[in-house]
Amino acid sequence: MTAVPPGLESRRMPKASDTPLHAAVVVAAFGFAAAPFLILEAPVETSMGFVQKIFYFHVPCAWLLLVSTILCAAGSIAYLFRGSERGDRLAVSAADLAVMLGACVMVSGPLWARPAWGVFWTWDARLTSSLLLWLMMVAYHLARRYGGPGAKKLSAALALFAAADAPLVYISVNVWRTIHPKTTVVPNLDKPMAQPFLLSMVTFTVLYVVLLVLRMRLERAHADLAGLQIAYEDMMEDA
Repeated sequence: MTAVPPGLESRRMPKASDTPLHAAVVVAAFGFAAAPFLILEAPVETSMGFVQKIFYFHVPCAWLLLVSTILCAAGSIAYLFRGSERGDRLAVSAADLAVMLGACVMVSGPLWARPAWGVFWTWDARLTSSLLLWLMMVAYHLARRYGGPGAKKLSAALALFAAADAPLVYISVNVWRTIHPKTTVVPNLDKPMAQPFLLSMVTFTVLYVVLLVLRMRLERAHADLAGLQIAYEDMMEDA
């Protein structure tokens, strides 16, 4: 008769351990409640007009897309070279969020570009490298789902390629000619624009941490359930 895999019976976390997560949820909720008022009060940019306010949503999503890609690669390295299941959970959880954030970037960017530049899309360095990054994160999930017995290793390798593109996305506007604003725009924001932008960045980042923690817990629960199913099947065979 096969025993329940060690540790599965005691995986429930004590309530006290969730206190930082609850606090983060409160901070994020406060930020999302306050940010729209500060964004509306922020000055309207003279050349682009009201549509420039998409900036306060678009940039945090783009920033966290890069963060997600790096975290996915870090978890993939831990899995590839150390066999870390926790690293693999981090990788797949970060990849999930990267796909979601990338979709937000790919939608909000063209909505901003059309009135600002006169086109929804142009194949400049920043836009092209960002699209490539998002597609590699989508490919990560496709490889993980349909890659066969070596799916985890195949998707982990794709995460490393995506991570190599992340710095390129960031520096592209400073290296190549592009109509996209340079990275110097954010540090030089006037105070009335800098305050709502900083609040948006903090709020989105806190929400991101909450979602990442919950996604990793879900991935762990899936692994625990799979372990219990195997243990149950073995038990029934031995009965």
